[in-house]
Amino acid sequence: MSLQWFDFVGLAGVLLVLIAYYLLQAGKLHGASIGYQLANLFGSIFILVSIFASPAPLSEVVSPTLMQFAWISISLYGLWRGLRDRAAKLTAPAKP
Repeated sequence: MSLQWFDFVGLAGVLLVLIAYYLLQAGKLHGASIGYQLANLFGSIFILVSIFASPAPLSEVVSPTLMQFAWISISLYGLWRGLRDRAAKLTAPAKP
């Protein structure tokens, strides 16, 4: 078995997601941090690229494909929410 370019992209995505999760559990990243959300977003995009680039028919990889789309959606929501909260803190009047 030889690995193709899309296998390496998928492995990089898996590593990003796992490292982000480890750092969250270790207390090194906060769940609302931009770094955590971006690691999850790009990790799942990389995994999705590897799924679409592989020769496997889409009918055989429906579950992981749906999972990655959900992961991307949740990560985008987390990014939007985090940026919105940061913007609100910057525009909030200072407390005396």
